[in-house]
Amino acid sequence: MSIICILYSVLFASCNINEPTQDPVTYGETYIPYLMSTDKACYAPGQKVSFTLNNLPEGTVTVRYQHLGQTLSEQTVTGKQWTWQPPADDYQGYMAELHAFANGKDSVFATIGIDVSSDPIRYPRNGFLSTYGAMSDKDIAAVMDNLTRYHINYVQFQDWHWKHHHPLGGSATQPMDVWTDIISRNCYRATVQGYIDASHARGMKTLYYNLGYGVLEDYETDGVSREWLLYLDQNHRTPDYHPLGSPFKSSIYLANTANEDWKAFLSARNDEVFAVFDFDGWQIDQLGPRGSVYDYDGNKVDLAGTFGSFISYMKANQPTKRLVMNAVGQYGQQGQIAAAPVDFCYTEVWQHSDANGYDIFRDIITNNAAWSSGKQTVLAAYLNYDLGNKGRGYFNAPGIIMATAAAMAWGGTILQMGEHMLCNEYFPKEDLAMSGKLKRAMIAYYDFTVAYENLLRPEVAVANINTDWFGVDVTCKDGQCVFNQWAPQLGQVATVGRHVGGKDVIHLLSYRNATHLDWCDTKGDQGEPDALQDIAVSIVASKQPARVWCASPDNQQGAAMELEFTYSGGQVELTIPAMKYYTMLVFEY
Repeated sequence: MSIICILYSVLFASCNINEPTQDPVTYGETYIPYLMSTDKACYAPGQKVSFTLNNLPEGTVTVRYQHLGQTLSEQTVTGKQWTWQPPADDYQGYMAELHAFANGKDSVFATIGIDVSSDPIRYPRNGFLSTYGAMSDKDIAAVMDNLTRYHINYVQFQDWHWKHHHPLGGSATQPMDVWTDIISRNCYRATVQGYIDASHARGMKTLYYNLGYGVLEDYETDGVSREWLLYLDQNHRTPDYHPLGSPFKSSIYLANTANEDWKAFLSARNDEVFAVFDFDGWQIDQLGPRGSVYDYDGNKVDLAGTFGSFISYMKANQPTKRLVMNAVGQYGQQGQIAAAPVDFCYTEVWQHSDANGYDIFRDIITNNAAWSSGKQTVLAAYLNYDLGNKGRGYFNAPGIIMATAAAMAWGGTILQMGEHMLCNEYFPKEDLAMSGKLKRAMIAYYDFTVAYENLLRPEVAVANINTDWFGVDVTCKDGQCVFNQWAPQLGQVATVGRHVGGKDVIHLLSYRNATHLDWCDTKGDQGEPDALQDIAVSIVASKQPARVWCASPDNQQGAAMELEFTYSGGQVELTIPAMKYYTMLVFEY
């Protein structure tokens, strides 16, 4: 969470933690007749998967286990709980499909993605927590079960700490049971530890949040020297700081991440945190560009240029702990953060307009991959931003789904899910709620990104990071729609292709009925694309595929569908069964 642009007092005044009055349009939509869940968000090779089903359909019901459209095995489901032993292969995504045949038709009741990975670093799906009041084990389990259903494998503990320069409340030998965070909310040690334990039990890694250079106004009483700070002048008269008023404890002053004494001090404070809490690592924050800043001796500091060595220092001092650092608007990413020992690239996205639109996701994700030699990207992209600042209401589902689909198609994910869906850089703010329609859609999209992770987020050679992508020419033969090569155009379906492991993966993203191309859907007024069926298309292909299949989180809950096709004169002709927001075609050779 960058706090570069937060008007904290406004946000605090409008922040609500209660559910808004139920909108009659969405009332009752939260009920999902058939919902499969698993006991973990991800599994190490060799672990069994335990499934739970909320309701068992009548008749003979089967669950089939698929990998990239191929059925591995099937079993009859006779109760609401059962187990499955996945193959031993590492870093693989699977889909379990609950289905039944009736009257010659295969009906899919429910699906769920399954990630088998020895380390989440290959397919990071970042979620968050933001409040740590007194909670029962049952309350903690309810939050974590929800994050498990979205397959979150990294949990970011936002706003958990006592002071930025002294994150642990108390000492390693005498930690506080209750302390106050930056906005004077009570945080309970038992709740923080309960969340850590619940995360680990579900296969998730935990990262505690803190600025890499923040100190509160009482910093000198805690052993921080004025000589370690950043200044706006060369005579160390005016420290650089982020002003905060009541109800906050203090404004935040900035230390110099190049200063060796500051790094040693903060690393020692981190050791205290790790001595008390079994966090897996640290989510490092920054505030973005600060203009001209100077060290105590009057030397100009290239702040972004210090981030790489700062991260490396922290990794050397805590080598078993994981690190991630926020690149605010990509500040410090190239040549610094991306190349440092971070698990994945994390970019807080601020630029948004019709002019750059969804294309900014492509730029960030592909640049991060190139700058980091292939690391994955998580986007902190605060959707429906202005709508959320207006007060209580609902997310606009089309805007959320379009952004999620675009990030997914380009190989990234968006930080979205916590105790609530994220709409602001102040993570505890939850003025917008998810409708039942959006909840069902997001479950399907997270299942999709897990089940097909080997195609959506493949491990590639550095030399092929950009060359793997290719333009796709698609012609609609029956006049239902117009296709164009990426970037998106209003009223059309954008296409982009990627060569993955001997397959061609073609992404189709619909912007039909879109009112704008702003990825943020800032005001929450994005239009909903119409649902098309049986779209006859012709696709340019350099050679004849041996097999073609498709899958969409908008149709059959992401289950793969085999397609008949013909090939002639460099053209593949086929019929896409259905298309709404996003459909993936796969050509196998």
